Amino acid sequence: MREKELRLALVCYGGISLAVYMHGITKEIWRLVRASRAHHDGEPRSDGVQGVYRGLIEEIEAAGSARLRVLADIIAGASAGGINGIFLGQAIATGQSLDPLTDLWLESADVEALIDPTAAPASRFSKVWALPLAWMAAGRSAETVDALDERTREEVRQKLSHFVRSRWFEPPFGGEIFTNLLLDAFDAMAASDIGPRLLPPGQPLDLFVTVTDFAGHPERLALNSPPEVLETEHRLIIDFSDHGGASGDLGSAAELAFAARATSSFPGAFPPFSVVELDAALDKRKRDWPGRAAFLKRALPRHHAAGHAESAVLIDGSVLANAPFRPAIDALKSRPARREIDRRFVYIDPKPGIRLTLSRGGGQPGFFQTILGALSDLPRQQPIGDNLNALADRTARINRLSGIVTALRPEVEAEIETLFGHTLFLDRPTAPRLVAWRRRAQNAAAVKAGYSYAAYGHLKLAGVVETVTGLLYQIGGEPGQSRWRRIRSSIEAAIDTRGFGDAAPAFSGKESGATIDFLRTFDIGFRIRRLRLMARRLTEIDIDADADGDDRDNDVMRDAIYDSLAVYLDCQRSDEHAALAELIRLRGDADALLDALAQSLDLQTLDAETDERLAHGFAKLDKGPRRTLLLAYLGFPYYDTATLPLLQGEGLDEFDPIKVDRIAPDDATSIRSGGAEATLKGIQFNSFGAFFSRAYRENDYLWGRLHGAERMIDIAVSTLPGNVRMKAGRVAAIKRDAFRAILDEEEPRLTKIAALFVALRREVG
Repeated sequence: MREKELRLALVCYGGISLAVYMHGITKEIWRLVRASRAHHDGEPRSDGVQGVYRGLIEEIEAAGSARLRVLADIIAGASAGGINGIFLGQAIATGQSLDPLTDLWLESADVEALIDPTAAPASRFSKVWALPLAWMAAGRSAETVDALDERTREEVRQKLSHFVRSRWFEPPFGGEIFTNLLLDAFDAMAASDIGPRLLPPGQPLDLFVTVTDFAGHPERLALNSPPEVLETEHRLIIDFSDHGGASGDLGSAAELAFAARATSSFPGAFPPFSVVELDAALDKRKRDWPGRAAFLKRALPRHHAAGHAESAVLIDGSVLANAPFRPAIDALKSRPARREIDRRFVYIDPKPGIRLTLSRGGGQPGFFQTILGALSDLPRQQPIGDNLNALADRTARINRLSGIVTALRPEVEAEIETLFGHTLFLDRPTAPRLVAWRRRAQNAAAVKAGYSYAAYGHLKLAGVVETVTGLLYQIGGEPGQSRWRRIRSSIEAAIDTRGFGDAAPAFSGKESGATIDFLRTFDIGFRIRRLRLMARRLTEIDIDADADGDDRDNDVMRDAIYDSLAVYLDCQRSDEHAALAELIRLRGDADALLDALAQSLDLQTLDAETDERLAHGFAKLDKGPRRTLLLAYLGFPYYDTATLPLLQGEGLDEFDPIKVDRIAPDDATSIRSGGAEATLKGIQFNSFGAFFSRAYRENDYLWGRLHGAERMIDIAVSTLPGNVRMKAGRVAAIKRDAFRAILDEEEPRLTKIAALFVALRREVG
């Protein structure tokens, strides 16, 4: 049975106290991923909702004739979403449990726990005159509180009173208190029952957290005139990766706490964050931070270069980037691929559609409404249309490319058969034969393309230069457009002196020896594109075989393709060449850098290993699939010559379309419709509501789990082929089982919302 991966790139929005709701959602994603990992490793089925997910995966496999693995390998978050993304990433990378966090959220995400002792009201009479103003500002939230049971209503009133009467014109919540709570959370996770890492070996987890640099840092921009200008940049992205290692090391608890505290410094509620605050908390805990200097250099490169990293002032990441799609999109480049992939971008929006609005009576916004909207709500709530359009354009290019390849296939296959004759497909492909065959096909494709081959050659050479520049730039570690331009210029100069910079004669039909040497040494993209084409063609062979009821096994060939692809994709990662960093910093001549990079890449050795793997894979195929795949392998130069110029150099580098899914209260209506207004309490008091009541937090956390379960079941089921459907009513039955399992798991813990459990069991039933 062929294997398929449902890969999730998660984008987690900010939401202030709705962080508790998002914790419930991320917990269901974590449980589904755990169930998938256990199924893949052949472990016994678990009880509870994880067992329901395991059964769902087994039913999807039976219906779709593909072994499904669900994994989350890219996470990007801002503010409350940033905190939850960090915790989820840590659980996936290390095998630690998210369960200990639930009690911490329920106990500690509270006004009484967060408020700074120095900010608390001096007595019960302090600023008592401010309470009527607070209730007026609360608007409809106050009406909702009045409808609560007496005990919860009194709790909310008391805590709101305490919050409003705390110190003014300074943030009421304690920054160091919050930092310590985060460190406690990571300690609790580390002390939990630790299982296996939740990603396949070699599959990296990339985590991105947005932060706002309050003072800003200078960025140099290149213009025509003047040649360069300075602009102030306030956006920061703190990134982590475990690079696919078995240890699952995203970063130390101090580094993760730094990112979590910085991204969630909501203006007005929490004080801005600086590393001094974290240093003080670690010092009181008598805890060292060995990697401090290296982390600050990476997280705050501009400040570090100026010697001001300790004084950098950081505030909430959602101020400028509440929906951090861009770093997640960029992370798609160079992702390892070992199986057929169904890539999803899943964004978690806890309150869609609830935005700054005019008063119910209409008319112009008032003074304070305009000011607050301009300063806070509007920048954070900009639509994500640009990001979705970028993903849609990317998918359209991929579909267009697939159409081109399909249209070219008959002519290309006819050319290959004419070139080699039918006897080719009777021979057993060996590694030396593959080398000779593909070189012959490469030369034939160049001659067949005529004068257009020169344009293809120019584009291919430029792409390789761009790849090499990017690698050396990332290895060096120091940011800046001027440094990028300096590296590129030195590489181009070195290429000219080596004799393969003049692309016109080199690509006039047959490549010159110098050009061939350069491309064999550095052209990773060509190799990746060829293997991706083979992977797509093998998937089509498998699907056709499933439709015909053929149970032949192509696993050896599939492993050969994807194992080879993973090796070349690893070559594009800067951490694979970290030993070159010192040489780059010395700013020696580009010839020495190119020689060192060539030795580090060692593509010719990798090519020889790939040829052996592919030859073995071809030998294991039946005659029909072997012929089809050989035609794709040898025909690749024809396809690449046609598609690389048409698609702005992207060619066949990434052929998997992307689908976008949302998880939000409005999307999960199996139990109750009405969205956030009908289910969540944290939306009250401008999304601060859950800070004022344990019952509110329990409510939102439970709904987060229920909504997360429903949407993850929907997303998993949508991986089935378009012509396959589960039995009528089966998906609804699986959701009911999941809902009941969650209610059974949480009822003993969530003691403040007994009436909600009664209502939910009735609605689910």
